[in-house]
Amino acid sequence: MPTGAGADGGRVSDKAEAGGGRASAAHEEYRAARDLLLRLRGDREAATEAFRWPRDEHFNWALDWFDVIARDNDRPALELLGRPGPEGRVPVVDRVSFAELAARSDALAVALRDLGVRRGDRVLILLGTRTELWETLLGCVKLGAVVVPGYQDLTRTEAADRITRGDVRHVIATTELLDLVEGLPVPGIRMAPGAEGPGRIPYPDTRSAGRPRFTPDGPTRTADPSFCYFTSGTTSLPKLVEHSHAGYGVGHLSSLYWSGLRPGDRHLNLSAPGWAKHSWSSFFVPWAAEATILAPPDGGLPASVLPGVLAEHGVTSFCAPPSAWRSLLPYVTGGAGAPRLREATAAGEPLTAETVARIETAWGVRVRDGYGQTEATALIGRAPGTPEPLAPLGHPLPGYRIVLRDPETGETGDAGEVCVDLTDRPPGLMRGYAGLPERTAEAFADGLYRTGDRGERCADGSIRLLGRMDEVFKSHGHRISPAEIEAVLRTHPAVADAAVVPCPDPEGGLAPFAVVELRHAPGESPADLGAELLALAAEHLAPVFVPRGVEVVATLPRTRSGKVRRGELARGRG
Repeated sequence: MPTGAGADGGRVSDKAEAGGGRASAAHEEYRAARDLLLRLRGDREAATEAFRWPRDEHFNWALDWFDVIARDNDRPALELLGRPGPEGRVPVVDRVSFAELAARSDALAVALRDLGVRRGDRVLILLGTRTELWETLLGCVKLGAVVVPGYQDLTRTEAADRITRGDVRHVIATTELLDLVEGLPVPGIRMAPGAEGPGRIPYPDTRSAGRPRFTPDGPTRTADPSFCYFTSGTTSLPKLVEHSHAGYGVGHLSSLYWSGLRPGDRHLNLSAPGWAKHSWSSFFVPWAAEATILAPPDGGLPASVLPGVLAEHGVTSFCAPPSAWRSLLPYVTGGAGAPRLREATAAGEPLTAETVARIETAWGVRVRDGYGQTEATALIGRAPGTPEPLAPLGHPLPGYRIVLRDPETGETGDAGEVCVDLTDRPPGLMRGYAGLPERTAEAFADGLYRTGDRGERCADGSIRLLGRMDEVFKSHGHRISPAEIEAVLRTHPAVADAAVVPCPDPEGGLAPFAVVELRHAPGESPADLGAELLALAAEHLAPVFVPRGVEVVATLPRTRSGKVRRGELARGRG
């Protein structure tokens, strides 16, 4: 594939980049940064010292990067997995090459522009796991339209909220989800594969011969908006996070380093479309690495078949939330043999040492933890290819300088709110919360981006997360971090997960209260189990950290992205 500049020796136009896949100066800068991270994947300190963010004023990831690596490239870019069949076998139901996806997304971008979709228009995408999703993501980025992904089980109330607060102009969805937005105020197109009826536009034929090539109407400014994601809303109404073309397109170079992906890898990520982690691990990162994306079907795959899927399909890199890793534990031995993973990663909530140890014993791969946000790309994590302890979370990733700020004094030190130093602002941070200038100003203050998470720095410079700042509370004058108590409770063999919330205390103001989810039906009464858990906590924690009570539940309430709804657990505790 070509990697040189344009024929005139300088920066070529976006038109030239799309028409023929020639490399621009922006492409070369991006490639150099990527290749440095690949070369130094086993040397975190050297990568951190040497890495510099690409800073080109104009950059369109789909045109300047994807189309260039896709030129004459018949390797699979995407493989869609189907439902388990006989004996748990999971087939590939569609396979698309890099070159084919570049051509299909070109055709879609042309069709969308002909239908009135313009640069800067927000497009709600509700396509689930089907090839058209990836065509649409690429096509919208090429066009300069702003992608607003949504998940498959969106309710009509949520859809109305997304469309109104998200200022959505167009919707591209499955036929079923297009029904969901019927009658909602969408001023532009309503498109679906196989759509019929008034006001509905069929998804264009992107697969036939003679497809049009896309010619952009001008260069893409890296500062322009590109992706908007609604947060999970665990404690309040979801906020709309707006990222620029640099935000995810360039910013996910830090996520690439954490993932450890290399050209030719086969990467499976369990995150569903509609969540920011899907764009991390099922769009930007694998294709930045020139790897193949394997996508599970809507609704996911049972834990019982996943080890076989990983082995049968030659998966070299697997990313899943900690809850999914825990669900795999009963199935990691036996069956068709251990997967041959080189990289195993988790994000979203803390990993337990037991989970990491059992996967490593069975499969010979260390599950590496990582931390980022909808508002930012990967910030902290265990680096690939380097021996690091099971805990804590890891070190700041290349491109980010992390400081810990005391919320009371404002001083930085070894404990406090996890913040990003903005002296040389990393492009992977959000533009802001759309329509919420006050919240944006709160997040970007005093030369720092404030994550809202609390952490502490260990002696080796690694960082341990202690939970959300708004989850930390005071009891008898002590600052209580639920994460520390939960980590102890999860070590009990009967506990699958735990959440600690505050409850009223007549002497201390507030006190910790634990809600636990069991691995299976208890062999003893909940009262006996509660007494065991309290004794376990008393053995490992100071008295003020020991929960005042324990409630056993079948399942913890969670958001669609898998995060525990702590606000729901805290309500009704007095």
